[in-house]
Amino acid sequence: MTQDVPSRWGPRWSRWIGRFLARVLWRTEVRGRGNVPATGAAIIVCNHVGLIDGPVVHGVIPRGSHFLIREGMMTGPLGAILRAAQQITVEGSGRDALARGLAVLRRGDVVGVFPEGTRGAGTAEAVHGGAAWLAIQSGAPVVPTAIVGSRHTGESVNVWPKPGRRMVVAFGAPVVLEPPADVRGGRAKHAWAAERLAEALRDQVARTLDTSDLELPLDDPRREGREEKDHA
Repeated sequence: MTQDVPSRWGPRWSRWIGRFLARVLWRTEVRGRGNVPATGAAIIVCNHVGLIDGPVVHGVIPRGSHFLIREGMMTGPLGAILRAAQQITVEGSGRDALARGLAVLRRGDVVGVFPEGTRGAGTAEAVHGGAAWLAIQSGAPVVPTAIVGSRHTGESVNVWPKPGRRMVVAFGAPVVLEPPADVRGGRAKHAWAAERLAEALRDQVARTLDTSDLELPLDDPRREGREEKDHA
């Protein structure tokens, strides 16, 4: 595995681009900023609805962050920006990306993951295990985060919303994934952590929907075979 650790400089400038998009181009209500630890390692896990989720969440996290992003997004001008922003490319099995993410956490910084793995309905019905692995290996708290409003029913997962679009990003209370003593073995611990993480994320999405007039899109392009996977 690579030992290359993403530089802190990238998020220092790129989060201001995300903040401009979230706060100026679009109207993003941010809830629970205090739930993101002010110092030390943390893992932001967020549901995934549309193209702009990454830059918006990156921009409103009150600290710099390094998101795991699939290599398909790392092409052309956008890819050049993401690489310069020191976001983490997920290639092949993703082992190198996880190693780099773990190095960021051990340095005491923030890693972001969209555990659904692809844009869709954003309900967090199914999640991949990379974030759980990072939590188990690092001991870092997981902050379940919901984004609502970035895509509406019928819109493409690649939609770039018109200026003024209302959105909500809500950070939930951090969760430390410590398997109980009777859960033994690496695989069992990982499976336990993955399920707890999925539950926490689903609960955060549900709480956000219950307290907002915004809704998740009713369609899920993944099930219709139109979605290109882009985030880890």
